Amino acid sequence: MKKCFITGKNSMKGNKVSHSNIKTKCRKKANIQKKRIFDEESKSWVRVNISPKGLKTLYKNMYAH
Repeated sequence: MKKCFITGKNSMKGNKVSHSNIKTKCRKKANIQKKRIFDEESKSWVRVNISPKGLKTLYKNMYAH
């Protein structure tokens, strides 16, 4: 199961509800992508699983200085 490196988001359980109100179990997957990010401390590329919100937070903190 994939999990976001920054925010910790992962999949959730829920119900798919039909028109006749029949509930069927399903999993709601988070929008998690693999990205390569350059690590300044080790001077190398690191591959991480990250959500778009986590990526936005990461870029905001990187370019805040």
